[in-house]
Amino acid sequence: MTNTELDFTIQKLGEGAMPSPMANTQFVKDEQHVAFHRDARDILDCVEAGFDPPQFELAGPREKIYFDPWKLKCGIVTCGGLCPGLNDVIRAIVLGLFYHYGVQTVFGFRYGFEGLSYRYHHVPLELTPEGVKNIHKMGGSILASSRGPQDVSEMVDNLERMNIGILFTIGGDGTLRGGMAIAEEIERRGLKIAVIGVPKTIDNDISYVQASFGFDTAVSEARIAIDSANTEATGARNGIGLVKLMGRESGFIAAWATIASSDVNYCLVPEVPFTLHGFLRSLEERIERRAHAVIVVGEGAGQELMQATGERDASGNVRFNDIGLFLKEKINDHFRGLGVEVNLKYIDPSYTIRSLPANPRDSAFCLLLGHHAVHAGMSGRTNMLVGTWKGEFTHVPLRMATSSRKKINPDGRFWSTVLSSTGQPREML
Repeated sequence: MTNTELDFTIQKLGEGAMPSPMANTQFVKDEQHVAFHRDARDILDCVEAGFDPPQFELAGPREKIYFDPWKLKCGIVTCGGLCPGLNDVIRAIVLGLFYHYGVQTVFGFRYGFEGLSYRYHHVPLELTPEGVKNIHKMGGSILASSRGPQDVSEMVDNLERMNIGILFTIGGDGTLRGGMAIAEEIERRGLKIAVIGVPKTIDNDISYVQASFGFDTAVSEARIAIDSANTEATGARNGIGLVKLMGRESGFIAAWATIASSDVNYCLVPEVPFTLHGFLRSLEERIERRAHAVIVVGEGAGQELMQATGERDASGNVRFNDIGLFLKEKINDHFRGLGVEVNLKYIDPSYTIRSLPANPRDSAFCLLLGHHAVHAGMSGRTNMLVGTWKGEFTHVPLRMATSSRKKINPDGRFWSTVLSSTGQPREML
């Protein structure tokens, strides 16, 4: 998008008129913002072109709030795949509503957006401070989850029937799109219901969001798998350790785990194409020279090398072929054809990582995300998510967050750092 297309204006149900019940806190003023551009030259270019540089609204508690806490009912829903930190965010939202604002009624809608539709008969779970006090120690989501869209009209009917004032949607791209559709239907009906998103994507691929929760835990645990692969590779003659990690369209987990480990010799990500011939030729040279290799591959890498399945999951995502098993077979076949014995060990820790509790850093991050989501909702903001930018918590319109997928730039400095760490060729074509 061009600078003139970057509109981070946040939608409001109305202006806050009630004094916030929060005490001993630092309130944020509506005119406080965070610049989108990191480079001062880009900001100056905007000014010289005659328009204001794009900027995010700063997140945080407001001095005036929109909703009356004593009358307010809230709902929380978790959608998509599991991710470390889901329970931490649920807990943070419930405790933030109760202790910061005095909201007494919070419902958890079970099994994702299914819980908002009457046809599945999922009974909402009433969430209390006592009920959520220890859930952050567990992996998964106490509300469970599901994939796939539901009838937007039915979901809004249910929100209206239950007199819900704020709906917190915790999920990735599909969930955020669903939240945006709900917010648009609410606006069409002229209802006063806020929709606040919390970006949950273990792949860290939400646009205009610096980091999403669960990612730090995923990288940390992925490093353990890489360490095991390296031990196996160096413990055998011509040893090869192959690790497949999450990352359908964005290879951030694979790339950051590679840098964190510094034992990886090949990092294959969806954003950087390679040919089987080019990769195997390079791997052959590596084995001949060093007698071992460690390979990390993101799940969406190399899909063009395999025949497409033509299938989609409940969320509409294309079902990918298993690049890990594909590479395992092709590597073994290649060296067998050369008459060279290799000892390949394949590790796929994906579902182990997804189901873990959050690590301390992620857990703290989840707490802050949940609290800032509550502040945003109580101030009457809607159709937005809470993110981070330049180390600050920000408000991001859902239309912007879902406008594109955040990906690694193959020509950027970050990918150059990965290449410097692995020593792999920039191109394997």
